[in-house]
Amino acid sequence: MAANEVDVFANEEKRNLELRGHVGFDSLPDQLVSKSVAQGFCFNILCVGETGIGKSTLMNTLFNTTFENEEASHYEKEVQLRPQMYSLQESNVNLKLTVVHTVGFGDQINKEESYKPILEYIDAQFEKYLEEEMKIKRSLANCHDTRIHICLYFIAPNGHSLKSLDLVTMKKLDSKVNIIPVIAKADTVSRSELDKLKIKVMSELVSNGVQIYQFPTEDEAVAEINSSMNTHLPFAVVGSVDDVKVGNKMVKARLYPWGSVQVENENHCDFVKLREMLLRVNMEDLREQTHARHYELYRRCKLEEMGFKDSDPDSQSFSLQETYEAKRKEFLVDLQRKEEEMRQMFVNKVKETEAELKEKEKELHGRFEQLKRMHQDEKKNLEEKRRELEEEMNAFNRRKVAAETLMGQALQGCSQPFKKDKDKKNFFSLPSACSLTSGRNLN
Repeated sequence: MAANEVDVFANEEKRNLELRGHVGFDSLPDQLVSKSVAQGFCFNILCVGETGIGKSTLMNTLFNTTFENEEASHYEKEVQLRPQMYSLQESNVNLKLTVVHTVGFGDQINKEESYKPILEYIDAQFEKYLEEEMKIKRSLANCHDTRIHICLYFIAPNGHSLKSLDLVTMKKLDSKVNIIPVIAKADTVSRSELDKLKIKVMSELVSNGVQIYQFPTEDEAVAEINSSMNTHLPFAVVGSVDDVKVGNKMVKARLYPWGSVQVENENHCDFVKLREMLLRVNMEDLREQTHARHYELYRRCKLEEMGFKDSDPDSQSFSLQETYEAKRKEFLVDLQRKEEEMRQMFVNKVKETEAELKEKEKELHGRFEQLKRMHQDEKKNLEEKRRELEEEMNAFNRRKVAAETLMGQALQGCSQPFKKDKDKKNFFSLPSACSLTSGRNLN
């Protein structure tokens, strides 16, 4: 019943009424401006380009200040993104500026995956904002928005066309961020070469289907200037923070032996065009395009992955509760299936381990039996050798006793003849001794 009433009111034509006097809601734009100025603004710039191409110098020149930035080397193993946040103020407007540098971009030998860290960083900022948006207690007004609003892609001036790395990177980024290509260090090439390079770059971007940011022409107030500036893309820029005296005034310029290149002179480079389009005319459109186009695309894809979808006119109305319950049941079924798979995998692993342990136990038992038999055989051999050694010792002892007996008999046999000879000698020596004794007695 309520739905039918809503449809009736929706189909009813709106009536225009005239006010009889001043009411006051015409001050809404002023209220919005005052509130926005009080809250401040944020703007995030991604600078993509090779090391030493002039990204930091151009940022310093663009905002007429000196940002603290660590000088990068050419020996980075992979591309790293280095965000730096600054607070700027112009008149009564506060700006939270984030400048993200791609350190090491284009310095590796293998450049096939140089764009991946950039994509991951951009998606991470979208994911951060989406998480804040889906919280129960949201504070989007106080949340610092880190989503990239503009990507300044720096093209090297040395060459007659874009490098394959440039084409691949911009093609991967064009659905994630607003891209404005700029030709860096434009003072290193002549005017004719620069014009040819611009035409070549734009033709290659179109032929490869790379969608760069086009300045909007819907608003009549800026349609003419934006339409004119679209024909000057890519901008050929020169950056410098040095003040050089030219005539009677000091200007930002690069001084050479043959003269100077003035940064803010439109006859020398397109720096003024870039600054006007980026900061003065189209900054809010860049912020809106980031939220309405690139972030919405990321959000839609993310919610579709989670199972959410909009209701079609012919289908039933979309119910968040039903979608949540269906997704929860699907998740629980998937979780139960994975749990069962893990349990079965665990059981199989246990069985395999038990089989391996039994096999190893059997192998160890067989080895033990083999060692036991070897031990018994060695013990038997040792017993035999011990018995043989005892028999040899007994035989040796018997031979020793026999030898000693024979030697004793031999010694005894030799001693008897020696005694008889001695007795004989004693017998024959007795008379002489007697006579000598008797002679002495007679005297």
